[in-house]
Amino acid sequence: MGADLRMGDGMRGSDERTGSLFSFVDLEARVPQRHPLRKIRQIVNDALASLDGEFSALYASEGRPSIAPEKLLRASLLQAFFSVRSERQLMEQLDYNLMFRWFVGLGIDDPVWDVTVFTKNRQRLLDAEVAAKFMGAVLAHREIKPLLSSDHFSVDGTLIDAWASLKSFRAKDGSDEPPAPGRNGERQFKGETRRNDTHASSTDPDA
Repeated sequence: MGADLRMGDGMRGSDERTGSLFSFVDLEARVPQRHPLRKIRQIVNDALASLDGEFSALYASEGRPSIAPEKLLRASLLQAFFSVRSERQLMEQLDYNLMFRWFVGLGIDDPVWDVTVFTKNRQRLLDAEVAAKFMGAVLAHREIKPLLSSDHFSVDGTLIDAWASLKSFRAKDGSDEPPAPGRNGERQFKGETRRNDTHASSTDPDA
């Protein structure tokens, strides 16, 4: 009887974890050929290649190597695509999510960046307007540009998520009680009437 079968269970497979000392994982083979991220990554890489000169101008010629800006921008796209709420959660995903590693360009054994290093280097790209130039290059891509249109369209605003919690809505005149101290301080707002002309979010005024 094979090692994966248990006596009396017929052809039932074993639920025991089968580990090995070494594992050879080809990330390219792990992502389905028809997965939409494959086409997105191709377009993104074309756009990044067109900005090679911009990237080189951002970094000094001497010192410790930084995180590749291409990887930073790909990771930022994943954060937007999958609604990852913070850089810390994004780094956690990059640590164990093989598809995230493949898209960003990390090998299976490559260490994940410290979240503070990621934030600092990402801000460098934003300050140099590289992120805006990157998005411009994506929109100008030969496969994307024909899909764009200047026609006006309307969107049902109830389907758009806002970066605002109920606790963030405060009275414009400051008459309400502030939340308790702390990152997620408690606040009693039961029965309180809220309207756009009297209240606004402190984290997302447009919400």
